[in-house]
Amino acid sequence: MTIKKIITAMTIAAAMAPVQAKDVNVVVINNERVQRQELVEVNAQKVYQQLGAAQGASLIVRNALGQEVPYQLTYDGLLLIDAAVRPCGTATYTVTTGTPQKMKTFVTGKMYPERVDDIAWENDRTAYRLYGPALQRSGERAFGIDVWVKNTPDLEVEQRYKVELSNHERIQQLIKEGKKDEAKQLEIETTYHFDHGYGLDCYKVGPSLGCGTPALMENGYLVMPYCYKDYKILDNGPLRFTVELTYNPTTAAGQKNIIEHRILSLDKGSNFNKMTVWYEGLTKPIDVASGVVIHQEDTQTVKCGRDYVAYADPTDNPEAQNFQIYVATLYPNGISETKPLMLDAPQNGIAGHAVGICKDYTNQQRFTYYFGSAWSKNDVRNFDEWVLRINNFLDALHSPLETVIK
Repeated sequence: MTIKKIITAMTIAAAMAPVQAKDVNVVVINNERVQRQELVEVNAQKVYQQLGAAQGASLIVRNALGQEVPYQLTYDGLLLIDAAVRPCGTATYTVTTGTPQKMKTFVTGKMYPERVDDIAWENDRTAYRLYGPALQRSGERAFGIDVWVKNTPDLEVEQRYKVELSNHERIQQLIKEGKKDEAKQLEIETTYHFDHGYGLDCYKVGPSLGCGTPALMENGYLVMPYCYKDYKILDNGPLRFTVELTYNPTTAAGQKNIIEHRILSLDKGSNFNKMTVWYEGLTKPIDVASGVVIHQEDTQTVKCGRDYVAYADPTDNPEAQNFQIYVATLYPNGISETKPLMLDAPQNGIAGHAVGICKDYTNQQRFTYYFGSAWSKNDVRNFDEWVLRINNFLDALHSPLETVIK
């Protein structure tokens, strides 16, 4: 090839190559008269196109002060930025390619085979878990989503499991040796059912929906789902945790081999998880519900709003604990009906459920709602404040922050 042809080819290649932009600005717009602090979702592909960079390349995101802020690229093609925007204001974040500083992880989760296949996840406000195949094989009847309260922003669920499980054998050995007082003291010091200054597990689930679990309905009654069959963690921090779950075939309202699917996610700073559930195998419409368990110790502190249900759970030992766990399910897209669904008589301490009902659900229809919790010893001090937080969260969903890529 002649020198002239080589130069010509190089010129054409350079013209066809993407232009590397210096940076891209993401402008976040708050149209409401309230302060906003939440994750914003930006189309990652558009950002990379503007940067002239390869999809998935490392990014650096800076605020208006030039400080690096954490970001996350999600499984579904989003760039997450933790944005703070003043009332009726804007905030600009600058995105460039490069190697970011090590980011703090605010949200994480995993499966714990050492604890009957629990999947547990947490953010800087609270923690949750759902039960897996090993628990179902044991015959224990625990169906719903569990809540672990926290009063620390640090991630500490893994340490809770480690401390709790590593001391079981020693406690049993002390009991065998007749050292019951020592065994009791070690249990008090190590169990995650007691508060050691950062939270505990004192929410009763058992044969109930717990906090936010979906369920098919048959003749007005809940058909409780059991434990997940398969799972896949799609996002694992630093700002969002997402897991996809598939359940074993079940029967409801005369229909067999119904398979439930869920995708749930939890963001930094949020009291609420996002849940999308769908069912395959349905041959005719069916009612689907989601909600929170109502325990017999308090059947009064329940509120069924137009687009949410909320409850102040009294914990597994109200007289000793003397605090409340606030739980709720939220329906920003609307819901057919919300109501208490009470049992004729309490069973295993369960008086009933506060539920939202999606009537005449059809095969593979996506049913999206939110569920979550707070603790009176942490960020929400009473039930009225919890209802206020619910309404503020719903308002934010209806008026999302806008993003413009420049």
